[in-house]
Amino acid sequence: MDSGIYTGKTSPQVYARIGGALYLVIIATGIFGELFVRGKLVVSGDATATAHNIMASQLLWRSGIAVDLITHICDVPLMLIFYVLLRPVNKHLALLALLFTSIQTAVLVAFDLSLLVALFLLGSADYLKAFQPQQLHALAYVFIKSYSNGFGIGLIFFGFACLVLGYLIFRSGYLPRFIGVLMQIAGLCYLTNSFALLLAPAVANLLFPAILLPSFIGELAFCLWLLVKGVNLPKWETHVSPEHG
Repeated sequence: MDSGIYTGKTSPQVYARIGGALYLVIIATGIFGELFVRGKLVVSGDATATAHNIMASQLLWRSGIAVDLITHICDVPLMLIFYVLLRPVNKHLALLALLFTSIQTAVLVAFDLSLLVALFLLGSADYLKAFQPQQLHALAYVFIKSYSNGFGIGLIFFGFACLVLGYLIFRSGYLPRFIGVLMQIAGLCYLTNSFALLLAPAVANLLFPAILLPSFIGELAFCLWLLVKGVNLPKWETHVSPEHG
């Protein structure tokens, strides 16, 4: 047992509350970026209309990128909090979940650059005059599509993380089992959606967005439980006592 983390100055309830707050920020910023920025400005299949929307709302587009980065910044401490809270169950699996979520965050940050490149292509720099407007619109749209597919790739790693986190939550005893089940369902939905996007885009179009509703429910439930209830302290103490360390 590493008592410095579990029985020192910081209570697991503090970790839980901070984790819940970070998770809520991540959910809120994710909704803003997808629904109120890209959902508003990107016109599916129409590169020119999308380009005009972005050029007319450049600040909104940039805000979406900034909000995405805030999401990923919050991801990092949240990963550590999940590790701290779930390490008493199985530290190796908790580390595995940490690694999966770390890869997810790295992938998503890298693909955020695609959204910035799309904006550059729609700018007024002299070097862009070598291209026709329609060509620039098409190139910008390609980068936006690459972001969408990159997001799907990132969610593959997060899907596996959810499966592991769900198992650890289910086995913990100090977090409710139904949250663990919901997180595992969330992971399966993320994996189904992402692999469909890669292997059968037409099927993915039929599944989306309904396939991600269980994921939203599972993550929101976990977030609110951490924020409002936290962990069951007596059962937590049982897990981190020396005989269980």
